[in-house]
Amino acid sequence: MRIRDDRAHDEPEINLIPLIDVILVLIIFFVITTTFDARSTLQLQLPSATGEPASDQTRSLSVLINAEGRYFVGDQEVLRTDIDSLKQTIAQVGGDDHGRAVLLRADARTPHQAVVTALDALGQLGFRRISIATAPEQRK
Repeated sequence: MRIRDDRAHDEPEINLIPLIDVILVLIIFFVITTTFDARSTLQLQLPSATGEPASDQTRSLSVLINAEGRYFVGDQEVLRTDIDSLKQTIAQVGGDDHGRAVLLRADARTPHQAVVTALDALGQLGFRRISIATAPEQRK
């Protein structure tokens, strides 16, 4: 009697299910652990000026205004562009230390009213050491 061996006809296969599971876990890990920096997404074109850079910018409060007139205080975006929302966000991020320096970084294409609104909000909150960031003048 002849016994038939079916193992010779089995074709090898690669099971992809565990590989897909590992890839999905890695994708979820990288998405969760990635830090998003608001300043890296903002493309500011600073106005140019001549002068010396300020030396003490270590603990300054950063207020950014993009080309559309949107405000960013520290790493937090101000959802509305009115002065009350801006003052509230500055008070939350800046805290009670009104003696600290403020670095106002506005895009060169920002509407002038947005810069005046930011300066007005900072003045009403009691900030007096306000610096406006500029880019070095390009030499031709």
